Amino acid sequence: MAHVEITEIGVGEVAMESPREPPRRRSAAASIELFLGMLVEIPAAMLVVAEVVILFAGVVARYGLRQPLIWSDELASILFLWLAMLGAAVAFRRSEHMRMTAIVASRGAPTRAYLDMVATCAALAFLLMIAWPAYQYAYEESFITTPALQISNSWRAAALPVGTCLMALFALLRLARTGDVKQVAAAVLSVAALIAVFWLAQPWLRPLGNINLVIFFVGVAGFCVFAGVPIAFAFGLAIFGYLALTTHTPLMVLVGRMDEGMSHLILLSVPLFVFLGLLIEMTGMARAMVAFLASLLGHVRGGLHYVLVGAMYLVSGISGSKAADMAAVAPVLFPEMKARGAKPGDLVALLAATGAQTETIPPSLVLITIGSVTGVSISALFTGGLLPGVVLAITLSALVWWRYRLEDLSHVKRAGAGEIVRAFVIALPALALPFVIRAAVVEGIATATEVSTIGIVYGLLIGLLVYRRFDWRRLVPMLIETAALSGAILLIIGTATGMAWGLTQSGFSRALAASMTGLPGGHASFIAVSIVAFMILGSVLEGIPAIVLFGPLLFPIARAVGVHEVHYAMIIILAMGIGLFAPPFGVGYYAACAIGRVDPAQGIRPIWGYLLALLIGLIIVAVFPWISIGFL
Repeated sequence: MAHVEITEIGVGEVAMESPREPPRRRSAAASIELFLGMLVEIPAAMLVVAEVVILFAGVVARYGLRQPLIWSDELASILFLWLAMLGAAVAFRRSEHMRMTAIVASRGAPTRAYLDMVATCAALAFLLMIAWPAYQYAYEESFITTPALQISNSWRAAALPVGTCLMALFALLRLARTGDVKQVAAAVLSVAALIAVFWLAQPWLRPLGNINLVIFFVGVAGFCVFAGVPIAFAFGLAIFGYLALTTHTPLMVLVGRMDEGMSHLILLSVPLFVFLGLLIEMTGMARAMVAFLASLLGHVRGGLHYVLVGAMYLVSGISGSKAADMAAVAPVLFPEMKARGAKPGDLVALLAATGAQTETIPPSLVLITIGSVTGVSISALFTGGLLPGVVLAITLSALVWWRYRLEDLSHVKRAGAGEIVRAFVIALPALALPFVIRAAVVEGIATATEVSTIGIVYGLLIGLLVYRRFDWRRLVPMLIETAALSGAILLIIGTATGMAWGLTQSGFSRALAASMTGLPGGHASFIAVSIVAFMILGSVLEGIPAIVLFGPLLFPIARAVGVHEVHYAMIIILAMGIGLFAPPFGVGYYAACAIGRVDPAQGIRPIWGYLLALLIGLIIVAVFPWISIGFL
């Protein structure tokens, strides 16, 4: 998710395990799905490796040998779309597409199983409707020749219909594995009936003009999201319905906009940073950093809580993925913190709060997404994101001090100077990685897209030669997980780009600009409204979809009212982070609970204090622009 953070409750899992399912049919469907899954997962994993090799070779050839590979970016772009679509198919099979499950999870088992089937049927409906336009788009692209490799662009565009058909096939297999035929029939009929109602209402919809934006982009998208339909497909149904039923726009144009959103070369850093995050956890680099911080502060009241805040700051500078950050830090710190008497609910609350605190730490996937959709310099965003995270770390640490000022540490032994030095020496190669990544971008050695490959190669060498904890058996599962997570993120970006294009074409952006620039109070009112809006959007949509939808609309307004783009980016990222990790709707909070293996109910009460501390930090960042732009 995200990145953006992704947490998922499997679509249709309750229904798939129904005891009434005939064993023969279940076995046949499961066997087909397993075989097809391997056919998709293995190429997806190989594509991740191929992207790392191609981009790193480009860095070496250009910076080391002074002989640029003119075809490297083009080949990487071609393979990237295939990685995105195959990864989305893997995520669909593994039920790892982002969903908003707060309402679905509160229902009883029969209703939850029915809504899971409806979510699968709704996704299948979108895939079937978009399959033919995707084929048409790929055919039209066959008349275009790529400049460097001199091959037909259909080699790249074919990924769209292939990936769409694979996801549709996995959806059909999921329905086939469900034993409750009545439940499947009810879900299919429900989705078909809703589509039929909208189709028959077409003559009444066209004259409504921009009211259709509310009907489809608020009504349809909101209904689908709250019903548990994966966000990518909820967005897809909304924009498909809007274009098909209220405009004369060829649907092939929607596929083109999805392609444009998913194919931006800057976004290639998403899967590579996700893989890097998994790599540092597997090689023990994260454990070494945490151990050093613990030796420094473990004897202080609330010391390990400070370590958690600092460790999340450091690890965020490596992985770019909040899920990877939390998974790397929590298993290392939580056992010792619990042994010292910390309550599990408070631990998971602080873990979620640090996830929101570090949203601006480069190379955050949200920063990369903002750069790709708004044109703001990635390097400037990376530089501007460091201090806001420090400000929020200070406000969180102030609350930690207050809560743990009376902690009993009589049983805790203070680390000696030799132990601290030893821990520092062990952690030094890991501590150097964030600085290596940032220096590579600042010095022009690699672009924001390529720098992740430097981190991966560095992590591989350190894991193999220094920490010697490289588990080769985990490599393929890590590559598959990278492809699945990346595909889920990129498909949301694709459908959200289609929605953003539809909003722009309708004239909504002009109306929004006029209303926002006309707010009394100038830029202060604009920032205040943006904070509230993005906290809500972060809670419901998560960061990346909200940025893709509203970034292209709001950043020009920010410039018009005199707000620096980088400063505005930091404000809305932090606001979305608070929403993302705020219960009851913020899915990042439930991800933190799952990683910490803590019942979400235990963290509800303590997290509100941490969210208040984050909000105070956000207000400080908003009031003092220097924090974001002082070093640009």
